[in-house]
Amino acid sequence: MKILLLLVTGLHLTAFTYSQVKLPGIFGDHMVIQRDQTVPVWGWAAPNEKLIVKFRTQTKETTADRNGRWSIKLDPEPAGGPFDLTIQAGNGIIFHDVMVGEVWLCSGQSNMEFTLKSVRNADAEIESALYPEIRHIKIPIAVSGSPKDDIAPANWNTCSPKTAGDFTAVGYFFAREVVKRLHVAVGLINSTWGGTMVETWTSRGAFEKSPEFKSMIASMQDKDFESVSKQKRKSLEQQVMLLQKNISDSVPESGWQNPLYNSAGWPEISVSKNWENQSLGLSDLDGIVWYRREVDLDSIMSDKPVMLSLGKIDDADETYVNGIKVGATNNWEQNRVYTITPGVFKSGKNIIAVRVDDTGGGGGFYGDSSVVQLKTENGIVHLGDGWHFRVAKISGSVTGYGPNDYPTLLFNAMIHPLIPYSIRGALWYQGEANAERAYQYRTAFPIMISDWRQHWGEGNFPFYFVQLASFNSDNGDSQHGSAWAELREAQTYTLHIPATGMAVTIDIGESKDIHPKNKQDVGLRLAAIALNNIYGQSMEYSGPVYKSMKTDGNKFVLDFTHTGSGLMVKDKYGYIRGFEIAGPDHHFYYARAFIVNNKLIVYNDEVSKPVSVRYGWADDAGDANLYNKEGFPAVPFRTDQWKGITDDKRYQLEKP
Repeated sequence: MKILLLLVTGLHLTAFTYSQVKLPGIFGDHMVIQRDQTVPVWGWAAPNEKLIVKFRTQTKETTADRNGRWSIKLDPEPAGGPFDLTIQAGNGIIFHDVMVGEVWLCSGQSNMEFTLKSVRNADAEIESALYPEIRHIKIPIAVSGSPKDDIAPANWNTCSPKTAGDFTAVGYFFAREVVKRLHVAVGLINSTWGGTMVETWTSRGAFEKSPEFKSMIASMQDKDFESVSKQKRKSLEQQVMLLQKNISDSVPESGWQNPLYNSAGWPEISVSKNWENQSLGLSDLDGIVWYRREVDLDSIMSDKPVMLSLGKIDDADETYVNGIKVGATNNWEQNRVYTITPGVFKSGKNIIAVRVDDTGGGGGFYGDSSVVQLKTENGIVHLGDGWHFRVAKISGSVTGYGPNDYPTLLFNAMIHPLIPYSIRGALWYQGEANAERAYQYRTAFPIMISDWRQHWGEGNFPFYFVQLASFNSDNGDSQHGSAWAELREAQTYTLHIPATGMAVTIDIGESKDIHPKNKQDVGLRLAAIALNNIYGQSMEYSGPVYKSMKTDGNKFVLDFTHTGSGLMVKDKYGYIRGFEIAGPDHHFYYARAFIVNNKLIVYNDEVSKPVSVRYGWADDAGDANLYNKEGFPAVPFRTDQWKGITDDKRYQLEKP
């Protein structure tokens, strides 16, 4: 972007105009604007100042209002570029390398935030990311108690092996397929924040119109967020002092990695989850925290390297062994595995110290603690417990409230400033944070979709979302109840909203990792929906969807839509898994199933009078293996409406 000072010259006089025209941060060099739609351009200037906006052959004039706000709408343009977008007033702005193509808003929580550098086969994917037609902007994370007009500075980046690693992986694989098929530019607006609930992405106005939520939002009406922020930060500081009451030394943090430093007073901490998700009272903590652990080694080969595995750490770490720095990583999605040179670990007592810098959202170690271990030539030493911690710094940017503390906070700060930037549609991957209130998600999720559409004023723009992948959140199943299965059902229910689509991913999850690395298939499945529904490329885009059933003795005969060229099972021996059947006693048994004439026969000889069948009804439904021949997995379902474990759970506004 260039900013030009425009001069008005006379015979011997030059007059300078000191106004400063400005556009929101969503505009920038390398951006993509939506083809075949009117394109709003807006910003700020001096009150009553005249402006000229030029793009390709178009010239539009407007005047700022008395508050300095202005806007125009460019006429629809066909795909193409690169072009310049020029705004002239007292000063001038030129945005270079502007493409006209397809613009998609990518939003949700961490699985949409998940970057290309952390996917399966990441190195090869990044090396081949030579798609200058794909452009990406990451919206800076922020919270606000009222709607904001702009975002913090951010840049559009052109896709290349140097930049693609930081792109949203799901968005990238979606865009790559669209580019290959349509040969047009694709812009990805990445507005994501890990661990966030759907209510924080929804506006106040939407809740005020909802019978389900209007009383809740009314209690926020007069909330003073600045006062709340100060109080919560004070409470956080007091909690840190309470946790660290047994620490009496004044040694600066630069000495905490020293093996001679005595950390006996440090409190205990788990490495299986972020500190926000533990009973520590640190749900609002961003900043620097040290972890320490002592490990005694009976013997160790001093001439052999040792592998130290720490699992995932959010966000950045510096790791020390016996005071020696052995590794550092700044990627919350990446497993830390450091090769320790011979001689660093010694027989006897050793100290591992990890400095964690959390810049926002979750912080610290998280994930499967069994991978936290030391691999020596003599075997594996498990390090999944016995850790202690000390807070070194509470971030100066800590607001005192997080994105989930109140509804609307991320809509205000990370969605509202983008409106009315012209988009084709939205891609959404979220739901993990709402699983405990899955039944209410049937209401909350459609409210958010309608809310965004109303604010953008583009009608029912396409809204495609990812159904939760398999993950063993809480061993949930049909017998004990499964919040994740109920959340998936709520997502399926949302398909009654016009112009929506859902990518099923139960087959590509990971039992012990809430962030599965196969984002390639996620992007491809979303792209198939878009290619079929809006880009005119007729294809199957969904797996089998339960339609109806009839009873034949002790068997159910199930009929499906979206069978494509036929039902199939992915199993070496042809066994269909994932089905359960129950009688009037509501007790579920694993069911046998087989395909006949593109229908499914389901039964269990223990159930003489079946009344319900379920498929993929578990937190971890990875064994479910029914597909169509186009390779799309069947949508999980149940035929009963028996009360679930989340039916009575409702969103409760946090009290200050």
